[in-house]
Parts: sequence; structure tokens; C-alpha cells
Amino acid sequence: MTVAPHDIDPARFLEDHLAQASPDLLREMMGTFINLLLSADADQVCGAAYGTISVDRVNRRNGYRSRAFDTRTGTIDLKIPKLRSGTYFPEWLLERRRRAEAALTTVVATSYLLGVSTRRMDDLVKTHGITGLSKSQVSEMAKDLDEQVAAFRTRPLDAGPYSFVAADALTMKVREDGRVVKVAVLVATGVNADGYREILGLQVNSTEDSAGWLTFWRDLVARGLSGVKLVTSDTHAGLVTAIGATVGGSWQRCRTHYAQNLMAVTPRSSWPWVKTLLGTVFDQPDADAVHAQFDRVLDALGHKLPRSFEHLEAAREEILAFTAFPKSVWRQIWSNNPNERLNREIRRRTDVVGIFPNRDSIIRLVGAVLAEQHDEWAEQRRYLGLDALAAARRVGKPDIEKVTEPDLTALTA
Repeated sequence: MTVAPHDIDPARFLEDHLAQASPDLLREMMGTFINLLLSADADQVCGAAYGTISVDRVNRRNGYRSRAFDTRTGTIDLKIPKLRSGTYFPEWLLERRRRAEAALTTVVATSYLLGVSTRRMDDLVKTHGITGLSKSQVSEMAKDLDEQVAAFRTRPLDAGPYSFVAADALTMKVREDGRVVKVAVLVATGVNADGYREILGLQVNSTEDSAGWLTFWRDLVARGLSGVKLVTSDTHAGLVTAIGATVGGSWQRCRTHYAQNLMAVTPRSSWPWVKTLLGTVFDQPDADAVHAQFDRVLDALGHKLPRSFEHLEAAREEILAFTAFPKSVWRQIWSNNPNERLNREIRRRTDVVGIFPNRDSIIRLVGAVLAEQHDEWAEQRRYLGLDALAAARRVGKPDIEKVTEPDLTALTA
């Protein structure tokens, strides 16, 4: 009788079956394997195998003690051998204090980063077969992100000049002194000398005021922020004053947020017409045409809507600051819209937390989100072209060809 040829790869066969196995089977196999390793390791410590007589024996086994071990396949009941004299502890496998294995720690920390609150973390880890993970343990795991976030927040800003900067503030809730309060999360982004966007800074303040913004900008300057030509933002309190006292440059009031401010003083029935008129200002081909159209819009509002007219006239310099720069960069600098996606991502990650336990937890989560976005921007194409940036940096500088020699006769007379 002939035997059929062997055409099954045993390694592949085992791999396929393991891939299809239930978590219970994988956990059982893992437990058996680890316990065998523990037994063999204890035999090495004793100098002889369990139950054998040997002149090399230096110790004897004395039963086992159970210990729960959290793995990606679930919680395994380890049988750690006990010795008659001294103690045996597998340092190569466990640490002296209870915690999940390193890979699972990364999973939990990443899940926290993705917006899973500590209140829901226990349910999350139970899906991995792990039981009894407390909120305090989750918080400890999440703190592994602190060093990375701190390094990111304090890194030197050495890729300047940062010609264009955008600043924004978000409000979040935190528990302090037994009550829930709102704090301001200040964030700044910028375009570096190579045309790529960067996250420049993150800071949490009690209120969004002049002192808070001044501290924020001073920190950025101390870390190397320089060459700022224009800062785009909403009308945050004290922001413009802080800009002038630290980085200099012009201020561009976000055109999108300004439209909302103008709508508040415009009759609802007239807003569609006013909104259309305002939009025509930004559709012009050059700076002169923008200012001319702005004058025409003011003329149209002068007699019909005096409150809207006054509001728009007072904001002229603030919302038309972009016209001092090349048209090729207007869309990137005349509003904070490019930052709105970043704000939505921050909100998506933080809303699930609701009320933060302290300010450090805000910095940890928001800082990790911003560091992640910073890395993504570095891998994308340039946000602004090098030629456009070079032209923008020349704005405000005197034309060398037109500079004349000073008249020295008056000084020597």
C-alpha cells in the first residue's frame, strides 16, 4: 500500500489554526507555555529538575503561588514556583508591581489619546479579556505620554522665520477645588521657512486675557519664534496688544469670524444681501481692487443699515491686513479656516472626556493630538511655496534701489 504524499506545511497549518482560534484557546495555550517556562526557570535556580535527585541541587520547590498576568490574549493565571529557602521571581517576565504588559500599555495609552475616557477604559480592556483595571491604573498608563508632550511643547522653534502665524483659543472644563471651571486652551500654528505648517505652542490659562496671551507669546519668542509678518486670529481679548509687545507684525482678523460678528448687528432680513456684498470684497484680483470694492460696500450700507456700516468701517484695517501680501497667499492667511480642522480634531478627542480631572490631563491629551498633527504636516506637501514666502518676507522692507544717499551737508555745516 502506498502512502499519499505529505503536502501539508505543519508550521503554516498551525499558524492558520491559531489565527482562527478563539481567545479562550489562545489564552490557554499561552498560559501553558508560560507556566512551563516558569517551571524550567525555577529548576535552573534549584540546580536540578523537579522531583529528581542530584548532587547539584541547591534548593527545593515548595508548591506554587498564583498571580494574574494581563496579556493581549487576556488575563492568564500564572503558577509561580515557590522555594523552600529564599524566593523565586521571574524578573524577565513580570515587574514587582502589577501592570499590563508593555504592548497593552501602549494600546491603552493610545486609546486614551483617541478619545476614550478613563470612565470607559475598563469596558475597553475587558474586550481584551483583562479584568480589574482601575481608573487610577489607566491614568498612570496615560502619563507615559507626558514626557513626549513636554519635549514637544518646549522644543526650540529653529525652523524660522515664521512669516505667518495663526492663533486660537478653545474653552474646556476642568475640575478644580471641588468645582467645575472653564479654562482657555491657547494654540498657535505657523508656517516655517520651508513652507511647512508647524504646531508652535500650547498653553492652558485660567482666562483668555491680556496677561495670558502675553505669557503665551513670550514663551514662543523665548523658544525662537521670529520673523512674524502677520498673525491671524479671532478677536481674542488682549491678543493684539500681546502681539505688538512680543512678536510684532500685523494682525489679520479672521474674515469668517468677522462675518458672524457683523451678522449680529445686521437685521436678519438684510443679512443675505450684506453677506453677499461682503463676499465681493474678497473676490477682487488685487489689493487696490479690494479696497475700492470695500468703499463701494460701505457706500451701499451707509444710509440703509447705519449700524452695519459703522461696524464694517471700524474693522477695515483688521480684516484687510492680508492685502499687504502677495495674492498667492491670501486664502491661507485671511481667515483661521485652515485651523478649523485642527480644532475639530481636538474637540473630537476631548469631548468624550467631558470634564478633565486636572490641567495636566488637558495638556497631555491635547498636546498628544497636536504632536500627532505636527508630524502629519511635516510629511505633507508644502503649505506655501518658497517664492510666495520670499515675496511675503520682503513686505515692509525698503526698496534698496530707491534709497538715496543722505544729505551730509546739513550735518557738516
